[in-house]
Amino acid sequence: MKVTPTAIPDVLIIEPKVFGDARGFFYESFNQKAFNEATGTDHQFVQDNHSRSARGVLRGLHYQIQQPQGKLVRVVRGAVFDVAVDIRKSSPTFGKWVGVELSEENHRQMWVPPGFAHGFLVTSESAEFLYKTTDYYAPEYERCIAWNDPSIGIQWPTDAVPQLSAKDVLGKYLVSAEVFP
Repeated sequence: MKVTPTAIPDVLIIEPKVFGDARGFFYESFNQKAFNEATGTDHQFVQDNHSRSARGVLRGLHYQIQQPQGKLVRVVRGAVFDVAVDIRKSSPTFGKWVGVELSEENHRQMWVPPGFAHGFLVTSESAEFLYKTTDYYAPEYERCIAWNDPSIGIQWPTDAVPQLSAKDVLGKYLVSAEVFP
């Protein structure tokens, strides 16, 4: 497994060793011991989630203000532009974002630690998105930052207005959102 830090060093791109031939491919998508050693973390995952979305759907930017979730995310069908925003007030990268393409072709994964808002935009006809979380979903603590907050300035790879859920339409700008200390 190859681990590459992003412009925000706590957010990591993970590329598994893929063994392929004319028949297809094989790779180990997750191994707790290898993940902890490669990332220098000691997180345990408690929940797996799977979503399917059409082209132009944007999900996010989500986080839980209590029971914060670290997320290990990947795409098994299609492609997305995946984004993490640092919302830890004491961090030198507070309000900064990183984004990367995750696709069924590149097999990349992104580690989004607790203390970050997370979202993605589907760039293929559809995409199936998997994520492991370090804490359980707690809807009472879920919060959303606006996908188009000008103070963050995410450069989403689209000129069209994305398709949003009703709750994502109500996302707050970072300046008025609940954030981590």
